[in-house]
Amino acid sequence: MTDAGAHGGYRTGGLWVGAGVAFAVVLLGSAAALLGMLEYDERCMQGLVRGPGELRQTRNQAFPPATVCVFERGEVSSLDGWPVLAALLWAALTVLVLCLLTALVAEWCVPRPGPRWVAPMTRAEKLSRTGTALFVTGSVFLMLYAAAGWKLLAGPSSACVRGGDWGHHPPSTPAYSFFPPQATCQFASGATSRLNPDALVSLTGWAAVPALLAGIGFALAWRRRREERRTAHPEPGSPAAPRPVD
Repeated sequence: MTDAGAHGGYRTGGLWVGAGVAFAVVLLGSAAALLGMLEYDERCMQGLVRGPGELRQTRNQAFPPATVCVFERGEVSSLDGWPVLAALLWAALTVLVLCLLTALVAEWCVPRPGPRWVAPMTRAEKLSRTGTALFVTGSVFLMLYAAAGWKLLAGPSSACVRGGDWGHHPPSTPAYSFFPPQATCQFASGATSRLNPDALVSLTGWAAVPALLAGIGFALAWRRRREERRTAHPEPGSPAAPRPVD
């Protein structure tokens, strides 16, 4: 007979709420930063943004989202006028990562009920909760990966050609990788560019971490549930099975 009352799970509701609030802050703050990026590179090219020396190039920063204008003796970012927003985004991202990873790692454990931060929980309830976490985190990862890697999955060697009418001079794909989903596109002029934005590639890589942690928690919960059912209903002839009475 199994000791069903000895199982428990950590109360992670506060961690999930904290992760949700931090995610909302990151989402809204990133949207505001993206608005600040609009035409910022054009303003640099037109000399409307002053920097130390002559303008060399412009590039986009993945996080916090920003356009960076590189001058001879320094850089000027579209976030320079919003220092509070940059600090807020980093703080929210830190809280999001800590809350999310702590909540997912907590699902690996099966503490005994007693402390107020531990709730009684059956193996079936634990399996259901870890399955929900895996479904949510896995769905986010798959959606991001599909958005970044569909061209690679359709044909990695011709990923740069897909989605456009290039005529007689299509770009080639000299290098590519499935994780992170990225490729280098080379044009007829010899210039090269990336297939996917750096921000999307970074998000895809970050999303794989919670999905992996949730998968480990689900696998552990499934194994424990299977062992419990096997103990409760042993197969005939096994050492745990009751012997027939003569």
